[in-house]
Amino acid sequence: MTAPDINSPEEQARYQRGLEVLNAVDGGSAPGVMQSLADIAPALAHHIVAFGFGDLYSRPALEPRQRQLVTLGILAALGGCEPELEVHVRTSLNVGLTPTEIVEAFIHTAGYAGFPRAINAITVARKVFAERDLLPLKED
Repeated sequence: MTAPDINSPEEQARYQRGLEVLNAVDGGSAPGVMQSLADIAPALAHHIVAFGFGDLYSRPALEPRQRQLVTLGILAALGGCEPELEVHVRTSLNVGLTPTEIVEAFIHTAGYAGFPRAINAITVARKVFAERDLLPLKED
């Protein structure tokens, strides 16, 4: 099996669709991630946008808020994904999740993935909330 040609019209269409979705939800941190891959793995950067956002995030059955809740739970449960989790906490705020909803998702994660993973996720959320002057957390 050969790798897809990322310069083909089909791949470029997926990439453009993904870029539109990414720009709508991201809030500005994705270009840094993509640039960090440019000199070593430009194909990975392409696939993050084309597959992750052009194929997955553009599917119509879930709203961006719902998709972000799923993503937060998965990243928290996986553990070791704190940089990606930080990006997705920001994205979650951008698409309308409240800090309380994000914290509640991580509390719920504790029941399935354990307290250490939930605490790590809450620590990431605290950092993002502090950057956005959202602490102390107020009840919604």
